[in-house]
Amino acid sequence: MINQLAMTAVIIAKNEELMLPGCINSLRWCQDILLIDNGSTDKTVELAEQLGARVIHFQHSSFAKLRNDAIKHVSTDWLIYLDADERVTPTLAKEIGVTIETKKITALSMKRKNIFFGQELKHGGWAMDQVTRGFHHSAAVEWYGDIHESPRYQGKSQVLKSELIHYSHRDVASGLMKSAAWTPIEAKLLAQSKIPPVTVRTVFRKGAGEFFRRVIKQQAYKDGQAGMMEAIIQAINRMLVYIQVWEKQQQPPIMERYQNYERELAQLWENES
Repeated sequence: MINQLAMTAVIIAKNEELMLPGCINSLRWCQDILLIDNGSTDKTVELAEQLGARVIHFQHSSFAKLRNDAIKHVSTDWLIYLDADERVTPTLAKEIGVTIETKKITALSMKRKNIFFGQELKHGGWAMDQVTRGFHHSAAVEWYGDIHESPRYQGKSQVLKSELIHYSHRDVASGLMKSAAWTPIEAKLLAQSKIPPVTVRTVFRKGAGEFFRRVIKQQAYKDGQAGMMEAIIQAINRMLVYIQVWEKQQQPPIMERYQNYERELAQLWENES
């Protein structure tokens, strides 16, 4: 039996009715479980309440702002952030408890075991995945970055030995949904940085570079077909980002072009009358 810790688990989720129960059930050792609902339209909120979690409704496209807002609703000395597709093992929970009781630290970092298509990936850049998710209130943590957000905090962190389980791409469809959510944000940031005009050559070069980096330099081929498929997906994502940058760079803007077509068609009908 794991003793309950004076810690709040914060889960930020949107339409995660399938993954949320497993996440909450791996956090029963926390004194409080808080769901920040980012505009769910499925049974995410209903399930969270049934499983005993507090629910706060707050919508934003920036995960940094969502994480920062959550802090206002935490009253325990410690908090830990999890996504709905992440799980804490009993071994990790015990190590967290021992660490915060015996170490003079303000933050907890964890290595992630990434599961893609039902298989743990140990290559392709995934083996070195590490996240800082646990914080004491004295750390004064602040998150920044609209995508791939990172924490700023005061004090020292401890890297734990036990791994955080991450059920990442469970199928192609869920992966595409993630891509549809984050690639427009990254494209917007790149476009705002005034990068050189994107061409078809740019798009293919970026995709090929990403594929080469993951498969050859980071040895994704050692994870078999699942590793290769994930490398292809990451290359496609990189291409999608730059296609959307190209879209934003067009002059006149693409939407304005459609409006011009609409006006021309309206004029044709007006002439007929």
